[in-house]
Amino acid sequence: MVQAGDVIENPKTGEKVIFRQTGSETEGRRLEFDMFVKAGGFAAAEHIHPGQTEHFLVKEGELCLSKNGEKQQYVQGEEATIPPGTPHVWWNSGDGELHVRVDFRPAGRFRDFLTSLFALAQDDQTDEKGMPGLLQLAVMMQEYDDVIYPSSPPRPLQKVLFAILAPIGRWLGRRADHPYPEKEE
Repeated sequence: MVQAGDVIENPKTGEKVIFRQTGSETEGRRLEFDMFVKAGGFAAAEHIHPGQTEHFLVKEGELCLSKNGEKQQYVQGEEATIPPGTPHVWWNSGDGELHVRVDFRPAGRFRDFLTSLFALAQDDQTDEKGMPGLLQLAVMMQEYDDVIYPSSPPRPLQKVLFAILAPIGRWLGRRADHPYPEKEE
């Protein structure tokens, strides 16, 4: 389990996360991390956090954020807040590295989801856009639907599809949680 000071990286999306505070350290109130994103880096897909507010503070670089289909660019010192239930996706729209502070309230289990997703990418079990295969995605989305789910297809259809596909994925050995690889010393 990652904690403050730990670093995870997603080689497919160009993201590196350094955890500042986790839910286990804040009695579940918040998850805060610094995210460094290579030029051209991005979030894997448009998504929704059903019960969390996500706040971005751009420390360096340029963040482009699409919220409810409307794009807006943010630069150093600017902030953006995503209310619960809002479809959004972001990417590094600048030529250099993006550094953004991200704050989730409440923390929920997003740390565990993010760590597992990055672990899959480290193990080359995602596509070039950072997305796991359909069966793996179904298992993860069914487990973590309290903190994140895709904005498409419509939610009722997702629930039905994941209810059908997740048991098949689990039967084939997929699991929602993946340990992040330990660094060799």
